[in-house]
Formats: sequence, structure tokens, C-alpha cells
Amino acid sequence: MEFGSLLAMLFIGAIAGWLSGKIMEGRGFGLIGNIIVGVVGAFLAGTIFPALGFALGGGLFSSIFFATVGAVILLFLIGLIRRG
Repeated sequence: MEFGSLLAMLFIGAIAGWLSGKIMEGRGFGLIGNIIVGVVGAFLAGTIFPALGFALGGGLFSSIFFATVGAVILLFLIGLIRRG
């Protein structure tokens, strides 16, 4: 993996994790945790959405949007597991 793409992935993950923490009403995990949730959310979005027929498109904003949606889904699932 190239250094620039790693930085881009961390940047998008940080923004997506922060946004998902705001959307899910304070269920964030701090800066490092939010980056991890955002990166995993981006991976989930990149896996789930094409299987459902949604095109991810390109560009920074679409990457952040889909990573945020994936991170929100991940935070929702983590919340279900914590309650159970």
C-alpha cells in the first residue's frame, strides 16, 4: 500500500468515524477508535453497497459519505451487541 493512499484512508476514516459518532448520538470511541470505526465502516460500505446494487462512485465526498454510512451501521451493530 502506498503512503498517500494510507493517509487518505486514515483521513476519510477519521472524518467518517467522527460523523458517525455525531449521528449516533455520542457513541464514538475517541479519535483513534473513530478512525478504526471509520476505516472498518468504509470497508463495510465497499463490500455491502456494491452487493446491493449501489454504485460507490469516486471522489472524496462520496468516499466520506459511504464510509460514514458504513460506520453508522457498524456503530449500530456494536450498540446491539453491547446491549445483549
